[in-house]
Amino acid sequence: MNRPCYILLPVNLYFIAFSLAIAFFFNFLPWSTWIGVPDIVAIVLLFWNVHQLHKVGMGIAFLMGLLIDVHDASLFGEHALAYTLLSYGAIMVHRRVLWLSLGAQVFFVMPLLVIAQAVPFIIRLIFGGAFPGYSCLLNGLISALLWPVVSVLLLLPQKRVVDPDDTRPI
Repeated sequence: MNRPCYILLPVNLYFIAFSLAIAFFFNFLPWSTWIGVPDIVAIVLLFWNVHQLHKVGMGIAFLMGLLIDVHDASLFGEHALAYTLLSYGAIMVHRRVLWLSLGAQVFFVMPLLVIAQAVPFIIRLIFGGAFPGYSCLLNGLISALLWPVVSVLLLLPQKRVVDPDDTRPI
């Protein structure tokens, strides 16, 4: 069966900035350091890198990573590197991801989100941090399971009809 295709409205740059700011403020909440809590910034960055790669690129990902590093008081640049690699991976597979259904997209974004969690994990180990256990990589898997929800929520403003017409075929 063919799924319906929507002609999306152009995305508003203010909406992109607002969604990234909301994702960043979700990391301020106290449960962001718990095991199994998804990295909302990584999911939103991945979404915008897949859907609007010319507006949200590796530079924005790097800056968001630096902000997360400052907020977490972690090694300066570890999240910046992780988000930049995530952005690069998203840009490389964005055409394949867009052709798939939301359920199938999860399998394409899961490795990217796990790598985004593994990079700070590996950097901390290299620089002598305590071994936190492999359960911190679970955050990437849970983030991938949230991909369909985030995709639907972030595409809603673009799916509205500007001029509804019942006689129009699309």
